[in-house]
Amino acid sequence: MQLKHLKTLLPPQEGAAKICALAWSNNNNKLAVCTYDRVVVLYDEQGERRDKFATKPSDAKYGKKSYMVKGMAFSPDSTKVAIGQTDNIIFVYKIGDEWGDKKTICNKFGQQSAVTCLIWPPDQQIIFGTADGKVRMANVKTNKSSTIYNTDSYVVSITQNPSGKGIISGHADGSIVRFFFDDEGTGDSQGKICVHPCPPYALAWGTNSIVAAGCDKRIMAYGRDGRVFQQFDYSREENEHEFTNAICSPSGQSVVIGSYDRIRVLNWSPRKSMWDEGNTKEIPNLYSITALAWKKDGSRMTAGTLCGGVEQFDCCLRRSVYKNKFEMTYVGLSQVIVKNLSTGTRVILKSFYGYEIDEVKIMGNDRYLVAHTSDTLMLGDLSSTKLSEVPWQGYAGNEKFYFDNESVCMIFNAGELSLVEYGQNEILGSVRTEFMNPHLISVRLNERKQFGVDDNKKMAYLVDLKTIAIMDLMSGMNIGQINHDSKIDWLELNETGRNMLFRDKRLKLHLYDIESQAKTTVLNYCSYVQWVPGSDVVVAQNRTNLCVWYNIDAPERVTMFPIKGDIVELERHDGKTEVLVNEGVTTVAYTLDEGLIEFGTATDDGDYARAVAFLETLEMSSETEAMWKTLGKLSLEAKQLHVAERCFAALGDISKSRYLHKTNIIAAEAEKQGGDGFRSYKVRARMAIMEKNFKLAESIYLEQNHIEEAMEMYQELHKWDDALNLAEARGHPELENLRNNYYQWLIDTQQEGRAGELKERQGDYMAAINMYMKAGMPTKAARLVTSQEELINNSELVNRIANALIKGDMYERAGDLYEKINKYPDALQCYRKGENYRRCVELARYAFPGEVVKLEEEWGDYLVQQKQLDAAINHFIEAGATMKAVEAAIQSRQWVKASQIMEVVGKSPQVSKYYKKIAQHYANMSDYELAERYFIEADCTKDAIDMYNNANKWEEAHRLASHCMKPEEVAVLYIKQAQTLEAQARYKDAERLYLTVEEPDLAITMYKRLKMYNDMIRLVKTYHKDLLADTHLHLAKELEAENQLRQAEHHYLEAKDWKAAVNMYRNNDMWEESYRVAKANGSKQAAQQVAYLWAKSLGGDSSVKLLTKFGLLESAIDYASENGAFDFAFDLAKTAMKNKLPDIHLKYAMFLEDEGKFKEAEAEFIKASKPKEAVLMYVHNQDWDSAQRVAEENDPDSVADVLVGQARFAFEEKEFQKAEAFLLRAQRPELAVKYYKDAGMWQDALRVCKEYIPHKLEMLQNEYDNEMTSQSTRGVETLVQQAREWESSGEHPRAVECYLKVTTGVTNDVNILEKCWVKAADLALKFLKPEKAGQVVEIVGPRLIEVQKYSTAAEIYLQVDLIKDAIDAFIQAEEWNKAKKVAKELEPALEKYVDDKYKTYLKTKGKVDALAGVDVMAGLDMYIQNGQWDKAIETAEQQNPKVLHKYVALYAAHLIKENRVLDAMDLYVRHGTPPVQQNYNIYKRIVSDIFTMQNLNNAEAYRTWADLRSMLYDLVINLEKGGESKSSQYEEFDTLLLIAHYYATRSAAMANKSLESIAAKVSVALLRHVNIIPADKAFFEAGIMCKAIGWENMAFVFLNRYLDLIEAIEEGTLDMLDNTDFQDTDIPQEFPLPEKPHLSESQHEEVKQWVLAVAMDQKVVQELPRDDRDTYEASLVACNSGIVSVPCIISGYPVLNNKLEFKRAGKAANKDDWNKFLMATKVSHSSECQEILKFVGTWCGATPNPSYSFQ
Repeated sequence: MQLKHLKTLLPPQEGAAKICALAWSNNNNKLAVCTYDRVVVLYDEQGERRDKFATKPSDAKYGKKSYMVKGMAFSPDSTKVAIGQTDNIIFVYKIGDEWGDKKTICNKFGQQSAVTCLIWPPDQQIIFGTADGKVRMANVKTNKSSTIYNTDSYVVSITQNPSGKGIISGHADGSIVRFFFDDEGTGDSQGKICVHPCPPYALAWGTNSIVAAGCDKRIMAYGRDGRVFQQFDYSREENEHEFTNAICSPSGQSVVIGSYDRIRVLNWSPRKSMWDEGNTKEIPNLYSITALAWKKDGSRMTAGTLCGGVEQFDCCLRRSVYKNKFEMTYVGLSQVIVKNLSTGTRVILKSFYGYEIDEVKIMGNDRYLVAHTSDTLMLGDLSSTKLSEVPWQGYAGNEKFYFDNESVCMIFNAGELSLVEYGQNEILGSVRTEFMNPHLISVRLNERKQFGVDDNKKMAYLVDLKTIAIMDLMSGMNIGQINHDSKIDWLELNETGRNMLFRDKRLKLHLYDIESQAKTTVLNYCSYVQWVPGSDVVVAQNRTNLCVWYNIDAPERVTMFPIKGDIVELERHDGKTEVLVNEGVTTVAYTLDEGLIEFGTATDDGDYARAVAFLETLEMSSETEAMWKTLGKLSLEAKQLHVAERCFAALGDISKSRYLHKTNIIAAEAEKQGGDGFRSYKVRARMAIMEKNFKLAESIYLEQNHIEEAMEMYQELHKWDDALNLAEARGHPELENLRNNYYQWLIDTQQEGRAGELKERQGDYMAAINMYMKAGMPTKAARLVTSQEELINNSELVNRIANALIKGDMYERAGDLYEKINKYPDALQCYRKGENYRRCVELARYAFPGEVVKLEEEWGDYLVQQKQLDAAINHFIEAGATMKAVEAAIQSRQWVKASQIMEVVGKSPQVSKYYKKIAQHYANMSDYELAERYFIEADCTKDAIDMYNNANKWEEAHRLASHCMKPEEVAVLYIKQAQTLEAQARYKDAERLYLTVEEPDLAITMYKRLKMYNDMIRLVKTYHKDLLADTHLHLAKELEAENQLRQAEHHYLEAKDWKAAVNMYRNNDMWEESYRVAKANGSKQAAQQVAYLWAKSLGGDSSVKLLTKFGLLESAIDYASENGAFDFAFDLAKTAMKNKLPDIHLKYAMFLEDEGKFKEAEAEFIKASKPKEAVLMYVHNQDWDSAQRVAEENDPDSVADVLVGQARFAFEEKEFQKAEAFLLRAQRPELAVKYYKDAGMWQDALRVCKEYIPHKLEMLQNEYDNEMTSQSTRGVETLVQQAREWESSGEHPRAVECYLKVTTGVTNDVNILEKCWVKAADLALKFLKPEKAGQVVEIVGPRLIEVQKYSTAAEIYLQVDLIKDAIDAFIQAEEWNKAKKVAKELEPALEKYVDDKYKTYLKTKGKVDALAGVDVMAGLDMYIQNGQWDKAIETAEQQNPKVLHKYVALYAAHLIKENRVLDAMDLYVRHGTPPVQQNYNIYKRIVSDIFTMQNLNNAEAYRTWADLRSMLYDLVINLEKGGESKSSQYEEFDTLLLIAHYYATRSAAMANKSLESIAAKVSVALLRHVNIIPADKAFFEAGIMCKAIGWENMAFVFLNRYLDLIEAIEEGTLDMLDNTDFQDTDIPQEFPLPEKPHLSESQHEEVKQWVLAVAMDQKVVQELPRDDRDTYEASLVACNSGIVSVPCIISGYPVLNNKLEFKRAGKAANKDDWNKFLMATKVSHSSECQEILKFVGTWCGATPNPSYSFQ
């Protein structure tokens, strides 16, 4: 957007004269300017001053200068102006619509503090800010103000968002507060959203952000979340001042900020989602901007200044004129003002979504506008100013718009029709249709107000040319579809959308009632039809008749007028409706009956009184009668009974009229009593009766408790049953009288049947029967008799009824009656007469069993007569009449059932005829397999064979014939049949017969005779594959003889003899065909050969043209040349390709050369410009003179070649000197060198080279050297000899080089190699420069090392002071002493290097002993690497203890990894257990693994536990010695020692039967350590030990705990473990869960079975034994006192009273357990027990008396 200055509305003053406020009215017609003297000046939109008025103070006593105006705003309707003043008041002035209207104050709102700013959003009340920080609302309707929200800071600014649904306020502390009246679905928060760095006096709210500025010269843009996302900083610009004011454009896409002499513009960029800074408007001497206002249409922006100036700016982006009729002003990307230049009216087109408007078009007779944005389509009606914006994607430019309907725009695109209602922002509806003719679409939108209908929007359109769909646009559902039998060319809904007229191509006019979906043809030959506007009257033309339907609900009633022309138009105006008819020269108007038209309108509008008034003016006619009926129906539905009464009176329906008249009287009487008379119950009941809804009328009467009236209603209507039911239900006292009256009425009206029913209900059965009989209803009488026991025994009565039934031919009911009284013969006779055989059979089964079979057959015969053959079958079967059953089955075409019956019957002459019938049926049905079966059953095999033959199923026929005929008969039969078929030209069938009897040759002969070669070949291919090729050739030759060449070609090709086909065409002079075959089947060469022969046969120009046509001219020439036809080749070349002549001459020359005709060949070579070839020819034939002659005459460059040839010949003849002379003459000395070299004459080669080509001498010399070295020993000797020659001649470099050429590739003799290389080194050291000598040594040294002459290499290295290389050579020679000596004497720094190499050598060689002598630690590491752990430990024992225990720990860790824990333990038992921190994990791992081991719960495991105990005891003692007796590690290992001791004690006790209880106690005591040892193992062992000695209670508890633990292991958690049994014990309840069970599956099952068995034993108690402490006997902690006892050193049980103490503190034993163990040891002399006692003495100190004690 750009600002363009338009005019100055108020010129600036000399001094300060601040413009206080500016405001544009919402209708864009007025601009209000409040000047410094508090006067409001009003301008029109052109900027002309039109009016003014002065503002007033809140109190006149303070004077006019006691306040300042801080805000001004127009009301939404532009008729009022609100002014906020600093004297704590807001005045609202009514200024009116017109200029000069009187200005009055209509509202005033007093406040507690000064008003600082004010706005008046659309559809809201006045919003203003005050100095005390409040934002308030002033309601002009209630004249009251209220606080919206409160802050503690002065309100400096307030503004609204573009929609006016939200406001923001700026405060002196920089805070910006947001409030929504409606957040429009954004979900944005309210309240303080951000804090600006300074008071935001300039505040604007755009579409996508909030812009704020103030005195810090910075403009900030805040997002919806209150975060700064963009900033414009002008604080460094010296000429910039504070920002004083800001305003946002109505579209929200531009913001103007005012400051000193400057107006800045920000434009929103949708693409970047950021503000772009527009061109700044610099206006010198403008001074500060104090007020800004933007015209609501966005086209003008007005600015007021500090000096009182008011400037107006144009704000448009661009402006254009459309068709010289409309001006388009783009005031923003999303807003355009469309102005009609002729009328001056304007429409503001604005995108509701803020999208950029691309282009605006005016369409539809300059009434409708269309615009596109990126995502929407905008439509508008300029006359009604209704605008719409609907989502629209991807179709811009392809749409077609139709504006025939004033309420809706129809848009057609890609087969889809969309409707947009003007003023609505959603698409009204979309349908698929290809027909956009306005006559084929009808849309009706609320065009006539209907009674009880708010929104009525419908559309009818064509789905295809014969189908109309009707759609309710409100619901989007189809409410009707018409499938017509002819194409439709016109349709239109009526204004109410209830009826539709349509016409088809046959000019038939049809009416469709949408509600009832009924279609009626109303007129034929219809050339014009139209609904009369504002009514449901239809006008149409039928040939020369004008047809009018005043009531379309009665389409058969039409008013017709003869006319003499065609209807051209229908006009309705000034209360008159006319049909204009063009009658040639003149147009005649036919006036319609406006009264009839108005009737329809009145009924639709619900004004029935007006409709009556119209109808009363009309004479009665068929149309009028239909209208009265319609009005009567409508008025009844609307409960307007007076109108309905009048309608029925007019129609002559006196009964209804009187009924309604009486109803109206009742309503009037009810109305006198108060209320709506038509709501009276009597009126409502009568209306229900009139609608025949008697139940509703009854319920209405009963609601009012008027039972008599309800009964009276039923009696009047003769509904006595309903009256009686009602009386019975209500217990009415007149019930009996009512019944009597009803009975008498029935008798009087001769309704004896109903009278009988009444008596039956009353229980008077005889009277009822008499009534039934009198009424001729014996069946009812029979029913009543049979239902009553006392009546059935009255034989006279029964006979009377039965006779009546028989007389009435009701035999079944009579039989039923006889059966009830056991008169079975009579009953059976009645059933038979009535032909009710089912009842006959049922009766006979128990009354006459012998008659059942006969009756079944009769029943079957009856059913056959009735043509119920299916049903008859089963009855015949039941009667045993199988033949009848078969016959019935066949007649009813139940073939399967018939065959089943026959199979049961078996084979017999009677059955055979039926088999044949069934077979014929299946044959006709083509079910040949079943047909064959039944033909055979009927002994009609010949018929079966004929069936197969007739069906062309020769194989099946042959199979069948083979079984019943001789082979030769079959063959004769089929060959004869085949010949018959052949004569009938049925060759395929004949072939099949020949093949069936295995006579394919006859079929082949047939086809050959008939010349049907394809079929013949097919059979040969199948039956004589080996003769196929011969057959093809034979046929080909026959066809060739018959001149059928094409067919012959086919057979030649099938026989793979395409050459014969080519020759055939050649022989017939059909070269083109010959060429085609050769090209298609032969090689390219063959095709060329044919073309060549073809051309040759033609000769002359024809051959050239032919070959050129095929592109084979050049190929033909080449072919002729190659095949010796040189004359033909020369002819072709001379005619068409002269450039080929040299080639032909050349080939001809070569041909002559081969023929030995050298002279002729020479001439041809020269003609071919190839004299050199002639020279070479003579050279080849060693005719040197001729060669010399030709070369000199024709090719001087070839003279040298001749000389070379002569030289080559001389060399071959061993004439070396002569050859050398020739080559030198030819200036080819290099060839002489080559020939000498090839002959092995190296000296001559070197001589010539040195003399004539010296620059190649060195290369030749090297080649000579290589040649010499490659010749085995002789070559070595040659090299040595030459080296010596070089040496003797003083050529020492060459000599060295020659010696160095002796390599392992030349010889494998190491001595020769050593001598040569040493000689080379010696010569180099003596005669060459030091650098060169060093290089030679660097070559010789590695070579000597390579051949393992290390010492020689070392000595040579030493000669040039290469000390390290010499040492490396001695090391490689493993001469370590020499290496050490050299290092020591010449380079001491390398001594360590030699030692390291020596150690590495010893390691590599595995000389561990020697290595250990040099480096003990390395030796030990070497032992470990080699797996020699014992040797390593043995060696380490000879070192200090630290070394020993290091390697013991390594060995132990190694053993643990290999699961050899006991070996690791044994290692520490032998070597001691040092208290080294690094080893603690090893010790714990050993202990843990042994605790987890299986099979240690026995006496044999004692040694394992004793060794573990010894290891841990040694560790504990060492820890004590190290002063760590109070450490946590000491306590842990001391506990482990105690556990190991208990395990050892248990194993020792288990070997002695008398100590079983000690072993059990130890196992029980170990349970207190389940946090260390595996819990499942501990509980299992304790349970098993207790079980073994009979402690079953404890065993049950422990083993049950074991089972719970196994379940916990499987679940992976202890959470479900029940600890009830172990409460108040020292057995831990929290302990680590073992990873896997200790026991095997079988052991676990044994435990489980025992526990389950014991659980059923009542003697076993699931509890642990208690002692005197009332505590579990094995628990160290007393549960009541908490005293902790010392565990017994023998049993682990707590030591209580009878105590034996040891010298070591905290160690004691129960005397009983100690004495028992001591006695058993003495008796058994067990070494294990003795060892236990010995260990206890060592560990705990001696007892006071180690003897047996009874104290």
